[in-house]
Amino acid sequence: MREQRTSWWLLPKRACATALIVTGHLIAALPYTMTRGGRARLAHRAPRLLTALGPFFVKAGQLLSTRRDLVPERWCDALGELADEVRKPGRAAVARTLAEAGFSDAFAEFDWEPVACGSIASVHRARLADGTEVAVKVQRHGIRPVLEADLRLVLLGARAGGLLPSLRDLPAEEMIGQLGGAVLRQLDFTAEHDSLLALRGNLSDHTELRIPEPVEGLCGPTVLTMEFVRDIGRFRPFGMSMARRQEVVRDVLRAVYRMLFVDGVVHCDLHPGNLCLDGEGRVVVLDAGFVVQLPDAVRRSFAGFFLNMAQGNGPKCADIVLDSAARLPADLDREGFRSAVTELVDEVAGALSKDFDLGAFAPRLFKLQRDFGVFAAAEFAFPLLSLLVLEGMIKEFDSEVDFQAEAVPVLMASFAKDVQVDTERRESGPSGGWAA
Repeated sequence: MREQRTSWWLLPKRACATALIVTGHLIAALPYTMTRGGRARLAHRAPRLLTALGPFFVKAGQLLSTRRDLVPERWCDALGELADEVRKPGRAAVARTLAEAGFSDAFAEFDWEPVACGSIASVHRARLADGTEVAVKVQRHGIRPVLEADLRLVLLGARAGGLLPSLRDLPAEEMIGQLGGAVLRQLDFTAEHDSLLALRGNLSDHTELRIPEPVEGLCGPTVLTMEFVRDIGRFRPFGMSMARRQEVVRDVLRAVYRMLFVDGVVHCDLHPGNLCLDGEGRVVVLDAGFVVQLPDAVRRSFAGFFLNMAQGNGPKCADIVLDSAARLPADLDREGFRSAVTELVDEVAGALSKDFDLGAFAPRLFKLQRDFGVFAAAEFAFPLLSLLVLEGMIKEFDSEVDFQAEAVPVLMASFAKDVQVDTERRESGPSGGWAA
């Protein structure tokens, strides 16, 4: 409760700082608004503005860049260039976080120079008393109240903007609430600890996939200690045989499909910084801060959408999108939307091999949603968008990979599991006990 009160006290200070920064950028951008071509270039100024505003706005912008169902493509492209360009935390700040977490004397050695650094946390190499080498993720001291204040400030702005007739139909509060919730969830290292364990358990049979194991007893809300993975390199196929490339691609795809369609525990941030290779060429998945637990209904809908897309059932795909939406306009042309989605699905229905391009299909689906005012639920949108990021990385390994064919066995396993669960529920009777 103390941090929540502090964030309210920070609100006037952050409001003044934000107003000054935004005003300065608006004045600088004024010449761009005078011409049609200049207005189109305004999007390219957005990363500079958000970086100046601070870490909450950078993180929110990074997430917003994936929401092509809501934001025009040129703005998504511009926001996609955002990066966590932040200064390293000072030794005193890191030591203070460790002390407040009760881990001041937990490490025999601790390297104060971070091996990785972002706007929310830094990662340090350390050694336990028994000689075990570990990675320690330490939250930036005092970052939570700042992020909470910025979220409240943006929500207030969205509420005020909603009074304007031109912005009344834009679901700004819901959209910012989704983005802000995703940002704040990355502050909960206890949840990230649990996500690491869940992913390790669910994907244990994927022997080519490595997920760092948390060190029990040395994890808390602001400190997360994990096994240290040596010789991490970029997710690139250089030096691999084609056979090895294909093994890596299929194992990664099947693991991601299992997250999406079977377990519902989905890593939504598999960008090149979080999907790596170790010195032995095994795939390493890092940073479980943005892991989403799909509600069972959403997981089933997501699986159903993919299966019906592969089967060319456009009307059913459209119905799934509408049924899972967070918000629909009162004057929605439902039949028009169903027809447009059916036409899109019919175009790709025959592309069950390497010719299917999710990177081409998804933006067109998102544009349809935007045109018809269909606001997708974050639980449905973020996992789909994580596949878009993954697709480009995968195709660098094997341009011939059949995305849909690799999904079908996992989808079949998912539906078989769901049928079994539903059968057991019916047999157990309404009281929860086994029926006679």
